[in-house]
Amino acid sequence: MFTKQLLLLIATFSMYATSDAQVVNRRVARQGQQKKLQRIKQNLPKFEPTVNISFGYGFPNLDKNEFPEYYNLYKGSINQTGPFTGSVDYQFSRKASIGLLVTHGKVSTPYYDYSNASALSGSLINWSFMLNLIRYMPGAKKVTPYIRTAIGINAWEQNYTDVDGNKINPPTIPGDFAYQVGLGAKFILSKNAGFFLEAGYGKYILNTGLAVKF
Repeated sequence: MFTKQLLLLIATFSMYATSDAQVVNRRVARQGQQKKLQRIKQNLPKFEPTVNISFGYGFPNLDKNEFPEYYNLYKGSINQTGPFTGSVDYQFSRKASIGLLVTHGKVSTPYYDYSNASALSGSLINWSFMLNLIRYMPGAKKVTPYIRTAIGINAWEQNYTDVDGNKINPPTIPGDFAYQVGLGAKFILSKNAGFFLEAGYGKYILNTGLAVKF
């Protein structure tokens, strides 16, 4: 009887000891993670707000989607210029900045009837002005990934002429709402300069160019 009681006591003690050890190990692990994060933060240089300026070129020019459809006519090949892009923003923390994104470009296309005869030509010249929000993500020392969200307005210049050179009014009006969403990265070349590469949708699908900060 005494032996059974002793074995039961040892088993109970072992169970509680194991449970306490697991709790202690979890606490130690959490403390280790917290200390590691503190070391990482301590190794970061002191953050200083900056003004960031970038100039780029996008492809393709998605303003082509604003061309109207004409009854019994179809569009030919699209000619495009741009969009050229420019932005200035204020980075107020390691994680975010806010500013202005401007794009400018031109698209043009001929229209043909179904006998393949030229019917008219159209062109769209666009300026867009958008509030630009950038969220920065953790990256390597020389690479900073980011997410862009920009919304604003379009300013259009339209020109449609028939084969005789007469101006005609389009059946629809291009949209006033401008936007751009994108996922990109900045590649650091020097303390104040680098280049960026971005993929997204809105005014362009791909965009690349130079970036500087002050």
